[in-house]
Amino acid sequence: QVQLVESGGGLVQPGGSLRLSCVVSGITFSIYRMRWYRQAPGKERELLATITSTGDTDYADSLKGRFTISRDNAKNTAYLQMNSLKPEDTAVYYCNAHYYIYDYWGQGTQITVSS
Repeated sequence: QVQLVESGGGLVQPGGSLRLSCVVSGITFSIYRMRWYRQAPGKERELLATITSTGDTDYADSLKGRFTISRDNAKNTAYLQMNSLKPEDTAVYYCNAHYYIYDYWGQGTQITVSS
């Protein structure tokens, strides 16, 4: 059974930082491309960051260097480091694992940025 379990969300003040984790089981993690998405209320799901199986990364232009994606294949875990958080970053954050026709999603973790 494939599982992607996100953690690290919560309430943070504007300007703060959080690190999300996505622990993956049931697949050969190292060969999967990993992505982080988010979805705010009333908005479409937005792609934030990608890390390939070889470690190449790509980011949405809108993030302007505030977020960093990484992975630890030994721990079957992907991360999203988020800095300088803003109220508009409030959303449910999801991780995604993809390899050819195989595509899996986590259940999401809520991040609320508010003072």
